[in-house]
Amino acid sequence: EVQLVESGGGLVQPGGSLRLSCAASGFTFSRYDMNWVRQTPGMGLEWVSGINSGGSSTYYADFVKGRSTISRDNAKMTLYLQMHNLRTEDTAVYYCATEEYVPGARGVSAVRMQTVRGWSAIYYWGQGTQVTVSS
Repeated sequence: EVQLVESGGGLVQPGGSLRLSCAASGFTFSRYDMNWVRQTPGMGLEWVSGINSGGSSTYYADFVKGRSTISRDNAKMTLYLQMHNLRTEDTAVYYCATEEYVPGARGVSAVRMQTVRGWSAIYYWGQGTQVTVSS
């Protein structure tokens, strides 16, 4: 089964840190550029960060730049997002996403989003992980 399973979210105070994980299975994870996107009630779906298939290039939205680090372990088929100095406006459901459709994935949401590299197709199908930043 082709899966993306996000974890690591939770309730954290402003200024705190979290590390999100996304475990992939059922497809050749190392072939795909990966991204993190987030869904908030007020802002809708926002692109957060991206990383190329080999992990050598990373990209960040201005609102997380300097506070977050995206990384991946292709041997473990896992994507990460380390976030520091969290703000209340970071409260959202975070999803990991590919930029190409993965054959066999089900329940896929597909959108086009503007990233720092321009417009990109984004595909996500996991349950997401809730991050709540509150005192």
